[in-house]
Amino acid sequence: MLEVEASSTKCPRHMTQHVISAYPGSSSLNDHHHHHHHHHQPLSPAGHDEQAMSQPERAPLEGLDTSLSSNTQDNEQGVLQTPSQTASGPQTTSIKATTAGSKDFSFLLRPEIYHALKPLNVPPAFRDSSKQPEPDARLDQLLERGQFRAAAIAAVQELTGSGGQGTGVDVHDVGRIFDLLYTRLACLTLIDATPLAAQEVKALEDLNSVRMYVDDASGEHLAPWPLRLLNVRLQALGFGDARRAVMSYHDLAREARLQIGKSKSRNDDDARTLWTARLHHLAIHVAGALVDMDDLAGAAHHLDSLPDTAGGPKLALCRALLWLQIGDAERARQYATLCARDADKVMQALCDMAEADYEAALAKWQNMETDDDEMVAVNKAICLLYLGRMNEGRHVLEGMVVTRASSHALLFNLSTMYELCTDKHRELKMKLAERVAGLDESPAGWERVNGDFKL
Repeated sequence: MLEVEASSTKCPRHMTQHVISAYPGSSSLNDHHHHHHHHHQPLSPAGHDEQAMSQPERAPLEGLDTSLSSNTQDNEQGVLQTPSQTASGPQTTSIKATTAGSKDFSFLLRPEIYHALKPLNVPPAFRDSSKQPEPDARLDQLLERGQFRAAAIAAVQELTGSGGQGTGVDVHDVGRIFDLLYTRLACLTLIDATPLAAQEVKALEDLNSVRMYVDDASGEHLAPWPLRLLNVRLQALGFGDARRAVMSYHDLAREARLQIGKSKSRNDDDARTLWTARLHHLAIHVAGALVDMDDLAGAAHHLDSLPDTAGGPKLALCRALLWLQIGDAERARQYATLCARDADKVMQALCDMAEADYEAALAKWQNMETDDDEMVAVNKAICLLYLGRMNEGRHVLEGMVVTRASSHALLFNLSTMYELCTDKHRELKMKLAERVAGLDESPAGWERVNGDFKL
C-alpha cells in the first residue's frame, strides 16, 4: 500500500513487483504529462491521473506510476500554470492572432457541460479552514495559492458567465477560452476528480477538426499544446479506449514531424527545437500508453526503436523509469547512466528496490539525503519499513511534513505506516490532516482529499 517517490518525473503505472508507485509534485499539468495522478495519481507526477476518484486499494509494493501525463515534465516544481503561461512557439502565436469574429466557441461555454464540485471528499480540517478562499477571489490568485478546487469552480464561472459578475468570456476569444478550459481540466485531475474531467473533455469533440480548431489565416492549430496532450489522455479515459491514446499520440507525432520540416525550410531554429522536443516526449507518451494497456512487449519494442540519444538526459530518465516499470531492471540501469548524475543515483536506488535489495537501496538513499528532499526521504522510509525498522521510517516521514506542501506519496505512505503501527490509526490520520491544513498555501497545492490520508 506504499508509494515510492521516483524523482520529479512521472512515467506508466504497472511496475515490477517490488517497487511502489510514486511521484512528487503531482500538481503540475504542463507540456509533458498526464498524469493520471491516481493510477495511483498525480499529477500520482503525477506525476501524472489522472485519474471524484479515491485512492484505490492496492497490493503492497505495486507499481511505479510513470504515465508521463501531459503535465509534468516541463514544470518540475509541480506548479500549475495555464497554457498562456507555458506555451511557446506556434501555439502562442496562433492564439494571439485569432481575433474576435473568426470562430465561434459558444459550444464550450454551455453550463450543462460542467459538473458541480462538492467538498465531500475533503477532510474537515480543510473544509473548515480560515484559508478557504472568498467567493470572489481571482483565478490567478487561487492558482498561486494552490486552491485547485476553487480554481476549477472559478474557471467554469468565467467560461459560462455564472459567477457573481454574470458576464462570461467572449465566444470568439479562443485564447482565453482554452486557458480556462485547460485550467478546469487540469485542476480536476489534481483534486482527485479525473473521471469528471474525462466526461467534460468530451465537449471538445475532435481536436483534429480542421474546420473548428485550425486558424484559417495561419493554418496553425488554435488549441495550446498542453491542452492537446491532456485531451488525449482524458478522452481515452472518458471513452474507455486506451488504444485511442496511442493513435492520438501518433497523430500528434505526425504533426510534429511536419512542423519540424517547415521550420527547417524557413531556418527557424527555435521552432525546430520546440517541435523536436515535443516529438521526443510523444515517443515516451506512446510507450507509457502501451504500458497502461498492459502491452509490455509492445512498449519494450517501441523503446528499443528509439535512438539512444533522443531527448537527452531528461528523456533518458523517462526511458529508464519505463524499463523499470516493464520489469527490466538491467535495461533501466543502462539508461540511468545516460541521465544527469543525480537522476542516475536515484534510478540505481530504485532498481535496488525493484530487486528487493533494500539494504543497498537504503545506503544509496542515505548518501543522497538532504534536509528537504522529500523524494529521498520517502524512499528511505520505505526501505526502513521493509528492513523491519518501521518506527524509524515513520519518524523520517513525519519530519518531512513541515512548512511547505507535502506530496500525495508522502501523506499516503505516512498514513499507511499509521495503519501498521496501531489500531487507532484514524485519529493519527485526522491529526495529520489538521497539521497539513495548517501549512502555508503553495502553488504546488494546499487543499487535500480524503484519499491522501486514506480516510
